[in-house]
Amino acid sequence: MVFEHDYVAFPELTNTQLDELQFSSPHAQITADFDAVVVKVHDGDTVTLRTDFRDFDFPLRLLDIDAPEMNNGGEEARDWLRTKLDGSMVRVLIDSENRVGKYGRLLGKIFFSGLDVAQEMLYLGLVSVFGSKNEGGVPKSDKLFSLKQWF
Repeated sequence: MVFEHDYVAFPELTNTQLDELQFSSPHAQITADFDAVVVKVHDGDTVTLRTDFRDFDFPLRLLDIDAPEMNNGGEEARDWLRTKLDGSMVRVLIDSENRVGKYGRLLGKIFFSGLDVAQEMLYLGLVSVFGSKNEGGVPKSDKLFSLKQWF
């Protein structure tokens, strides 16, 4: 069975897909650290990068953090990230075991001026640790049944 992959919508192959499709990929798959220029900041945890080894720009989601959604106060994190990184050369560190997220974006840590940008954002309170938002989960019972919310 031949599997057709949409490289335009999903340029990154997962580790499982690499085994089968790496040699049919029209561009180099990213499996190691690299340098890039940030050409766009989408929100508080996603940027678009430009490198010299690809002929197209591609998104990267910052590993290990969650920024608020844009309709829920995410502008502050996005604006901070834009001011810090837009147009700058950065170093991207790739975790070979956790390279691609559930929406097909490359995952990585961005370092600028020797500092981990995600850690800076955590220290400033702009983002939370990945997985702590509990999206779609059952609300914590102590908050759900708290009397404070009614008074």
